[in-house]
Amino acid sequence: MRLYLALAAACLLCRAAAAETPDCRAIADPVTRLACYDKAIPPTAPAGAARPIRAVPQSKIDSTGYVDSISAEDAQMNERMKGICRGC
Repeated sequence: MRLYLALAAACLLCRAAAAETPDCRAIADPVTRLACYDKAIPPTAPAGAARPIRAVPQSKIDSTGYVDSISAEDAQMNERMKGICRGC
């Protein structure tokens, strides 16, 4: 019973908050309608503002001395496998 009363109270409080929003769709003049929407939800950044360009960080890994460790392990394993079965 308490859960039902708490749920009913939450539903009633939510309806009151939804009723406070302005009805901008009903305005016929486009400029006034846009001003209504801007007043309800203000823009976060100016339309003409450009985003700053981030510099690409340089890699700290030396690519000239790259060693493929997986290929080296595969070569070692293949050499070991060749010695297991003679004459197969």
